[in-house]
Order: sequence, then C-alpha cells, then structure tokens
Amino acid sequence: MKLSVREHAVWNLVVLGYSDKEIGIKLNIAYGTVRTYIDRGILKLNARNRVNAAVIFYVLSGMNLNQ
Repeated sequence: MKLSVREHAVWNLVVLGYSDKEIGIKLNIAYGTVRTYIDRGILKLNARNRVNAAVIFYVLSGMNLNQ
C-alpha cells in the first residue's frame, strides 16, 4: 500500500466508523486535512468512493475488527 503513515492512521479510523470531525480531534489535525488525506487515499487505493476505499484498505491492511 502506498499510503503515508498519517493517511494510514486516518484510514484505520475511517474503517472503525469515525466521522471526519472525530478523526481530526483524535489525531489533532484540522477537518480540511482529514478530508485531504481521505481524498488522497481514495486515489492511491484506486477506489471509486470512500466506502470502496475503506473496504480495500481493510482487506489490504489485514485489520481485525474483533479486537
């Protein structure tokens, strides 16, 4: 996966269901920055939209939601 460390952190939270505002608060970054990371992630993951990107990220990252 070609995501930066920060983009990876954002997508972890997207997959877990956090809103953009919550992600910004949790990572101490601006809402606009969160949106930029999400938009870049969609492109880097070759996804059609946010939901498709979240699924691709989940599969490629090997996340386990039963933690």
